[in-house]
Amino acid sequence: MSIVDAVRAAAPVLAAEDAAGARQRRLTDVAWKELQATGVLRALQPARWGGAETSLAEFLDAIVEVGRAAPAAGWVTAVVGVHPWQVALFPEEAQQEIWGDDPARALASSYTPTGKVVRVDGGYRVSGRWSFSSGCLHTDGVILGGIAGERDWNGTPVADFVSVVLDRDQYAIEDTWRTAGLAATGSNDIVAEGAFVPAHRAQSHVDYTYHLGTPLPGREVNSGALYRLPWAVVFNAIIAAGALGAARGFVDAWTDAARDRRTAAGPVREDHLAQRHLAENAYVVDTGIIGLRAVAAELTAIAEAGEWPSRETRARHRYALARSAQDAGAAVTRLMRVSSGRTAYTDHPLHRRFQDVTAAIGHAFLLADPLGRAHGALTLGAEDVPAVHL
Repeated sequence: MSIVDAVRAAAPVLAAEDAAGARQRRLTDVAWKELQATGVLRALQPARWGGAETSLAEFLDAIVEVGRAAPAAGWVTAVVGVHPWQVALFPEEAQQEIWGDDPARALASSYTPTGKVVRVDGGYRVSGRWSFSSGCLHTDGVILGGIAGERDWNGTPVADFVSVVLDRDQYAIEDTWRTAGLAATGSNDIVAEGAFVPAHRAQSHVDYTYHLGTPLPGREVNSGALYRLPWAVVFNAIIAAGALGAARGFVDAWTDAARDRRTAAGPVREDHLAQRHLAENAYVVDTGIIGLRAVAAELTAIAEAGEWPSRETRARHRYALARSAQDAGAAVTRLMRVSSGRTAYTDHPLHRRFQDVTAAIGHAFLLADPLGRAHGALTLGAEDVPAVHL
């Protein structure tokens, strides 16, 4: 059974646990165990560690299917499930420390550099607060992002954005996640107070982006094409998949509600405008999902050819991914506006799903405007290109 098939089989359980997760403000233990059993959280983990080492395309399809059944579970799947791929880029020593005792160990993350990551002898000192750490209550470690000075890129200084991996006893989780959307993701705050992270458990995103193609130690032992993909586009793709899966689930729920709904004019299923609204907005969401697969296919083909995608290609991909998620969010909003007035009730089947989609497209990596400008500027050969992760 493929991971996508396993996820589809688990969908009824995940959907049934969604409301309870929203009330608890974290995935239920039942939902978390169900995700673990499907293998989706280890889809991108190297096979030598017991992971599936599946294709990016299959992982994205699996995220969409989870999100379609339960948006918060889909979001956690995307974020937690991409971390084994990143850990695979770290030195073997780090991989041994993280997975040696438990290859199924899962990590949460918070990349926005709101805390301090300071370079010290032998590694980094980590302090401060990071927000939006989805799934952190179910994981045993965290990847945090920070700016540790500057690096050189073609004679230009750029911020040295680094990822550092902390063990569970090196940080606290503060219960801050009280939201209207994606409530069940449990995306609480991470607080660290002077935690030391050795150098082998840190990597610079300058090598992921500006210096793409720089030899990374993890690729010496994980040599598959999967681990020669650009970090920023991969991360953008998984976040977009989380949003698109939630949007597709909303369309499913809207269709189910409209099929049996009646107004004073008769059955909604016979209403010509309702039929058109469904067709047009489902098309937008499904087109985004098709585009998601196209990005994965193109990136994989480039990697399998032993090459690296250009900055122009990466900008085009990132803009397409972010734009597709924003367009899907707009499509969901349009459908919500032609739904029953009863959707104002928080227990209505469409209410929480609408809030989930709205929360998802608010992610910083789905802000399309600067990415569109970067795509246009690079295509035109402009000198002034926005400083976005590519």
